Amino acid sequence: MDLVPTMVVEIHVPLSPSQNVPDGAYPYPWIEEVEDFLADLEDQGDVEVFDDGEEDADAYIFFVTGAGEEDLLAVASRVATLPGVPAGTFAVISDDDAEEFGLGRRVTLPLSTA
Repeated sequence: MDLVPTMVVEIHVPLSPSQNVPDGAYPYPWIEEVEDFLADLEDQGDVEVFDDGEEDADAYIFFVTGAGEEDLLAVASRVATLPGVPAGTFAVISDDDAEEFGLGRRVTLPLSTA
């Protein structure tokens, strides 16, 4: 039985510590904020969180699916503009058959609204 791969948008956020974090505090508070944001969208039925976020090299990657490419990229763009999210965030359009991260088409975030 041939199954069509499911589109997944990877949201790659540079693993940069937040500024002005108190000594001993977690240096990446934006990870939890992005997870909460995505969970809220999932609860509303807008997207599905495909998998838990994952650290890979110098980035933290979030995964969303369950909508069309335009909608998933809009979500990725909103993530890139959340307070505290490091600059340089980008998306990769991939699918659930990808053997590793970052193999699809790369999209610079946030999207321009032109």
